[in-house]
Parts: sequence; C-alpha cells; structure tokens
Amino acid sequence: MKKTEIRVFIIDDHEIIREGIKRILSFNEKIKLIGESNSGVNIIKILKNYKPDVLLLDMRMPEIGGLDVIKIIKSENLDVKIIALTIEDDKKTILSAINLGIDGYVLKESAGEIISRAIEEVYKGEKYIDHTLVNLLFSKVKTNNNSNIFDVLTKREFEVLYFISKGLSNKEISNELYLSEKTIKNYITNVFRKLEVNDRVKATILAIKNNIEEFYPNS
Repeated sequence: MKKTEIRVFIIDDHEIIREGIKRILSFNEKIKLIGESNSGVNIIKILKNYKPDVLLLDMRMPEIGGLDVIKIIKSENLDVKIIALTIEDDKKTILSAINLGIDGYVLKESAGEIISRAIEEVYKGEKYIDHTLVNLLFSKVKTNNNSNIFDVLTKREFEVLYFISKGLSNKEISNELYLSEKTIKNYITNVFRKLEVNDRVKATILAIKNNIEEFYPNS
C-alpha cells in the first residue's frame, strides 16, 4: 500500500524560485507537488480545486501580497497549512505573519532539507521556523527589559524552551535531554500555558525578546 503523500502547492511570482523548489521537492518521496501559480489573486479557487495539504507562499508579490493572501485564507477558514517564503531583510512581514497564525517560515535561499523538513513538520501540526531567522528576529525584537519571565518555568521547562528557540524538533530535544518525545510534548504544553503562547514560533519570539541566551548556563 502506497504511503500518504503530502500535497504541496507553490505560489511565487518568480519562475526561477518555483523551479528551484520543485527540484528540491522531487527528491522527497513523502512530498508531492500538485501545482504552482505566479499569483495569489485566485487563492480561494486554487485551494478548493487543488486541495493542498501545504501551501508555500511568497510574501512579496505584485498583484496581492502574501499577508493579504493569508488573511483571505484565514477569513474563509480554508484548511491548509501555510509556509511563508521570505527574504532575509523582511522582518516586518515575518512578524506580521506570526500574528496572523502562519504555520512555517523559510528563507528562499534555505537548503533543500530545510524546506522539506518545514513541510513535513507543519503537515504534522507543528510550527516551523527556519533557524537562520532566529538571529534576524532577535535584532528586531530584542529589548532592554530586565525582568525574567522565565521564573515561572521549571528548570526542565526552561531547557525545553531554550531548545525550541534554537529551532530543534521534539525528537532532537528528546535526544539532547535524554527524555522521551511524549515527555517533551508534555513539557512544551506546560511552557505554552505558562507563557501564554500557542505555538513554537511565538514561544521562540518571546524567548528571544527576553534574552534567553543570557539565562541559559551553557550558551
């Protein structure tokens, strides 16, 4: 019996970008590219006709920008995971997309394995942020606030948050801390509840904003 493939659709106004991503995805047997477009103008029609599991969406397009496309998708309650394709200096757009509840963020120049991993992670219901973006976002949201919001966390919860902010998956965190993935998931649930966030990206932003590096003993 054939394994279920992750159905992916690409929207990017640059053909060279689309071709590059198509080539990357062709090497991953778990992923099936089902279509592409150079515009998000007809996003509702695209999603209803193609029914992708994951949408790779360029944030900067001439006719309608990525943020507007996301707003349309959210307002229509369309069932699709969204990964933003962004460029290195696009901090404002990335932060705006976070507030809209996007599922993943990947730099266009990212290595193929990162793009594939992002697709697989968001398909499973996880949030994914390209680790390269962590320093980028750090420069945007760093604050001089001296209060330590991490005091509400246990030592282990803090360690889990630190590794989340470094872009590690649940499996990678479990390997670092020698704990089961189920235990890591429980810690993550506690971290989200205590910090009043609902996904990994927002947890990462909060960690960076409050200078988590300064509080982690081995950093």
